[in-house]
Amino acid sequence: MTIKIALIDDQTLVRSGIKSLLSLASEVQVVAEGEDGDKAVTLAQEHCPDVFLMDLRMPRMNGIEAIKSLRDGGFETPVIILTTFDDHELVLDGLKAGADGYLLKDVSLESLINAIQAVHNGETIVQPALTDTLLRSLSAQKGDFDSMPEPQPLSPKETEVLRFVASGYSNKEISEALHKSEGTIKNHVSNVLSKLGVRDRTRAVLRALEKGII
Repeated sequence: MTIKIALIDDQTLVRSGIKSLLSLASEVQVVAEGEDGDKAVTLAQEHCPDVFLMDLRMPRMNGIEAIKSLRDGGFETPVIILTTFDDHELVLDGLKAGADGYLLKDVSLESLINAIQAVHNGETIVQPALTDTLLRSLSAQKGDFDSMPEPQPLSPKETEVLRFVASGYSNKEISEALHKSEGTIKNHVSNVLSKLGVRDRTRAVLRALEKGII
């Protein structure tokens, strides 16, 4: 099955470059593109893309506002933020708004395809090259978990898997690193989310940092 992609970026050259890169892969197809976040909901309605690739810094409506608009409109379409090294604070806001991951704009085709496939399968992707910066931003902010019960203790294996998640690894990459099946890793991740009382991998990392688990 070909994954349908919508590109949202205000720079025509960037959009053209990403579109040309993706045209080399049979797994994906760019079905729509727009120059600002205001186009996102319209494209979601008209083209029903499987994944959005979204810039953050755009005129009129930025990427964060676009993600919120999509979620408020009932669209759960996975969103990958495409960013640069100096955008980590905006990236954090984007992840909190409902993005499913982020990558650098100079990402390789292989990494981009892997990320698209991962978010399409319900995973969250955080590029390892930016993880340290993001985690510093996460740890510097007060988590919004005051009203939540204390998390349940994690097993040593679950903690190990959580550390890989915090380092930006996908389930497939964790399974290869730990020599376990991808299904086993998926079960570990599900258990981690349940025990921490969160619904996604990003909030799991934030919760674990706040509680000193990692």
